[in-house]
Amino acid sequence: MRKINPINAFLFKIWFAGCVLFVGGIGAIGVFFNKDFATKVTNAWARSSLWGLKHIAGIEIELRGKENLPEGDFFIAGKHLSTLDTLAPFTFTNTPAFVFKKELFKIPIFGWYLKTAGMIGIDRDGGMSALKSMVAEAKTRLSENRPPLIFPEGTRQELDAAPDYKPGVAAIYGMLGIKCVPMALNTGVYWPAKGFPTHSGKVIFEFLPAIEAGLKRQDFMPRLENAIETKTKELIDEAKTS
Repeated sequence: MRKINPINAFLFKIWFAGCVLFVGGIGAIGVFFNKDFATKVTNAWARSSLWGLKHIAGIEIELRGKENLPEGDFFIAGKHLSTLDTLAPFTFTNTPAFVFKKELFKIPIFGWYLKTAGMIGIDRDGGMSALKSMVAEAKTRLSENRPPLIFPEGTRQELDAAPDYKPGVAAIYGMLGIKCVPMALNTGVYWPAKGFPTHSGKVIFEFLPAIEAGLKRQDFMPRLENAIETKTKELIDEAKTS
């Protein structure tokens, strides 16, 4: 782990902005004529951003635990420490359907992309009816072989922040009735919750053994949190000593 050269850090900002402009410009034209093109554009945006991350900022990505992705339907619940958490998963699974707060759909161009690309919006204040609507969308994505991916804490967390797991993930788990794959990571060491990448090195994402379907909330929540937090701490410590 080493600090990114200021010139490389600046060049990556330009590269990343260029990728966003591609999505909002040329990509938007293609999606306007064919909505199915949206998933291809979002995949291209993620992969081109990751290319710049590796070749300009010096950040490589390692995936561990892919053998823990089960056959059949499942959803992923992951730690959220960085913008990178919404980019790298595109290279791990078949265009995951991220669960975002519904307000993001109102952002010009970006929100339109999220909705057109089949991302899942949830109204945090909408109660049970909002959860049912979200679950219906998730089942549609599952029928397309696209696993839903949710961040149980709802937003990016600082490295030293106390865990803040929202009960909504338990409701989703119960209503979907499928396995949940915890995802740990150490992205925040290299790309903090706020701002751009600061250090180069090896980012690690790790899928942990799936939690079987059918557990009660009081059993599921501590098991999920303990799995993610324990492994995330290990990965962060590994990064800091590398």
